[in-house]
This record gives sequence, structure tokens and C-alpha cells, in this order.
Amino acid sequence: MPFDTKFCEDISEIAINSMLLEVSATPKPGLVDRNNSGAHKDMDFYTFMKSSASQVHTFYKCALEGLKFEGKDKRELLKLIRPIGIEGENKMFKATNGVNTHKGLIFSLGVIAAATGLQYRETQKNMKVEDICHKVTEIAEGIVSRELGNLKNKEALTYGEKLFKNHGIKGIRGEVESGFPTVRDYSLPLLKELMEGKESINDNLVQVLLHLMTVVEDVNILGRHGIEQLEYTKMAAKEALVLGGIFTEKGREKILKLDEEFIKKNISPGGAADLLAVTLMLYFLENL
Repeated sequence: MPFDTKFCEDISEIAINSMLLEVSATPKPGLVDRNNSGAHKDMDFYTFMKSSASQVHTFYKCALEGLKFEGKDKRELLKLIRPIGIEGENKMFKATNGVNTHKGLIFSLGVIAAATGLQYRETQKNMKVEDICHKVTEIAEGIVSRELGNLKNKEALTYGEKLFKNHGIKGIRGEVESGFPTVRDYSLPLLKELMEGKESINDNLVQVLLHLMTVVEDVNILGRHGIEQLEYTKMAAKEALVLGGIFTEKGREKILKLDEEFIKKNISPGGAADLLAVTLMLYFLENL
């Protein structure tokens, strides 16, 4: 059958747009934005621009694999897109001179792109988030147990592996395997509500990020610092929201102060930032 390559181009465009809007939202405490590099000394706003641009073929290819997939076991699709993701990571590292800007996001958005291609193949209808996320769970079924279930004899563990081994925290793998419940139940409804208002998209995204920071078990923070700093981060975000968040003068002052504090303490809520990009992708897909 002839495949709808225009559809795959649209999906890739949405994924790249989501990445660019996430990093552009300013101010974001401890994160790279248009003001500064946050708690990162090896990357800046332009590093993220180059990294995002390098992924245009990654998401196109993932969507195309979903569109072409004819198997009954959706887990086979994950095997098909894994080499595409690895190729995307290599392109990212080449664009950033070896800096990991988007590794987790390439995984998340790549699976969503594949799931969207699969959904479109089966229905040819408008995209519904629940349907796409159901496909994500089918594609990623068992990924936590496969990739994190046997770490006893492994010596060099990543942050995510250490956190699962010591605390049972599943990180982004768990979020993907469950079909992004934090996004579906929390940040996406909020973004939809805010986008119907009169505030700027920048401010809407900062506000959604603050809400995500209050609930995400952020592996970036846990890996660098541990549970105490994660709890501090959640509390700090809640304090900013009580003041009105980005939508009030006091709330904005609090956010800017948090940015200074997070930079000093080397706190980067990168897990929340990634889920903000996921939120954006699902929002745009539903409005495709």
C-alpha cells in the first residue's frame, strides 16, 4: 500500500515543535531557557536548538514504522524503532559535541510518533490522546521488567537503573509503559484549559511546568541529589503556584528567585521538562 508520507512529516514537525517550545519557555527554574543555561554548564539554548533540529528524520521514521506495521504483537514495533532511536541519539551527540540534551525525550516522542502512525493506519481518523496512549502502552508493554528487572550483576548502572534498584522508581520507562498517566491526568487537561484563555503560550507552558514539578518523581533531581532535594523542589514549585505562578507579579518574582537558587544548588527538573514536551506533542496531535 502507498504510505502517507505527508502524515509522517506532520508528526515529525509536531515533535520538533514540542521540543523547541519546551526549551523556549522562560523562565524555567534550573533549566535551559532563553534567559540562561540553568543548572547546566555544558549546554545552552543554542545547544538545544541544534539538538532538536537533528531529530527531524528520527520522528519521521518512527511514524513511518508505525504506519507500515502489520504485526499482531505491538511490542515488535518497539524493536523496529529502537535502531532509529539509537541513530537519533548519535545525531544528537554529533550536533551537541557529545552533550546529552534529549536522550529521554527521543525515546518518549519516538514511541508516541510510532503509536500515532499505528493509530492512523488502523483508523484514518482524527487523533485522540487516549487512543494514542493506549497504543503506547501496547508498544512498551513489559519494558520496565525487561530493562530494569535484572540489575543484580550489572556493575555500571545509570541514574535510572540505580533509582529503580534502590527505590523502585521506574522513571520515564514506567511513564511510557503506562501510557503517560501524569500527562493524561494532570498536565494535558491543564494545558488545554490554559490555551483557551488569553495568556501567552510562553506563560501557559511555564505554569504547566510548575504543576508538573509538584508531582513528577524527577529522575534528574533524584540522580543528582536524592529524595530531600526532590521534596524541596516540589515544595518550592507549590509555593510559586500559591502566589499565582507565572500569572502574577509575586509568582513571577518567586520563579526568578527559584531559578537563582536551583542554579546555585545544581537542581535541574529535567524530568518535568521532558513531560512538558510530551504534553505539547499530545496536545498538538489531538488538534492535528
